This record gives sequence, structure tokens and C-alpha cells, in this order.
Amino acid sequence: MEITIRKAKAMDVPQMLALVKELALFEKEPEAVTVTEAEMLDAGFGEKPIWFGWVALEAEGRILGIALCYDRYSTWKGRCLYLEDIVVTSTARSQGIGERLFRQCVEHGATNGYHWMRWQVLDWNTDAIRFYERFGAAVSTGWLNGELTEEQLHIVAAQ
Repeated sequence: MEITIRKAKAMDVPQMLALVKELALFEKEPEAVTVTEAEMLDAGFGEKPIWFGWVALEAEGRILGIALCYDRYSTWKGRCLYLEDIVVTSTARSQGIGERLFRQCVEHGATNGYHWMRWQVLDWNTDAIRFYERFGAAVSTGWLNGELTEEQLHIVAAQ
């Protein structure tokens, strides 16, 4: 099967969102995806895009995988490339697509002045952990994630 990796385009958003939903189902949180196609389109291709990424396409144009990134900044380290999601549809796994997408992100970071690259992986996803460790990546256990929901943002802001 011939696979092409290219920068994501606005027309890819519906298929990209479908893969995000497939990932959420795999991670046992299908109801957690609340972003709409319009929001994802605007955030990636609107007036002030905040994410960028790549898609893995088969010859017929079906997207089999995605890598979605954005810029972060660390007061300790400087500019950081954050890999939000790398997803390969379940029927196309074990064909090297994930590795090609990951390498595309790494190449982007290496050639565009990033000081590091970061992502998250669930502690029970041993296949993903092994995947990242193959590249020499460190998977830490020392940091906990904090978050406020949209509703909480409004409550705290009003106080």
C-alpha cells in the first residue's frame, strides 16, 4: 500500500476529526470529544491558526493517520513543539504509518528552532509507550495534569 505524508489541509478536517473520535473510543472516552468540525477548521485554518499537522493518505485519498501539533513555550527550556495527537486508524496499524508521522514532527522540530518536543501518553497504553521508547524518548511519571473545564473557567473568572 502506497502512503503519502503531507501537511494537513482544510479539506482534511472531517476525516481528521473522525480519527480523533476513533482515538477517543480507543481511550475509552468517546463522549469526551466535544470539538466541532467548524471549531477544528477555524483553529487550524482560520484567521489565527493554533495547530498544524500532517496526514497519511492512501492513493484513493482516504486519511489513515494524522499528527497534530502546536507551539508551546517553557520558561525553563524555551520554544517547544507539542504533539497533541498522533493517530493511525486501527485497520492500518503496524505498517509504519505512525513512525512516518512521528518522524515528520521530529523533522519539523529539528529544522524550525524548537528546543524540545513533548507529548502525553496514557500509562496503560503500553504499545504507545514502547513506540516512543524506540526513539529513545523518556516517558516521565513525575508530573500530574491540572485542568479547568469551560464552565470552571467562567466561574473562576467571575470571582
